[in-house]
Amino acid sequence: MASITLLYDAVAQATPAALPAFTRELPRAADEALQGEDFLSLRRFAAQWAVHVHIQRDPVTAARFRELEDLAVASADPDVVRGAVAGLGRTLDAAHAAVAHREAP
Repeated sequence: MASITLLYDAVAQATPAALPAFTRELPRAADEALQGEDFLSLRRFAAQWAVHVHIQRDPVTAARFRELEDLAVASADPDVVRGAVAGLGRTLDAAHAAVAHREAP
């Protein structure tokens, strides 16, 4: 897993507007890790933000992701919402797989 500093830099480059959320969530994840005496919350935090950066670095994927988010929230048609949520899930699955693949030795 990338260092938190490298991840911070990647978020700053890919989506500077997301930095407040990143810096707000990091202490919470660190506190949970220390209280739980394991690092699962920090690993989840890093994985979540690595996936975010992966999606945001590709302008086409990022635009489609935002479009699907908007559809999922705004549509009154359950079929449209289901389709949008499924598309979001596929995008997230692909990003998780890509991030995990890069972490492999």
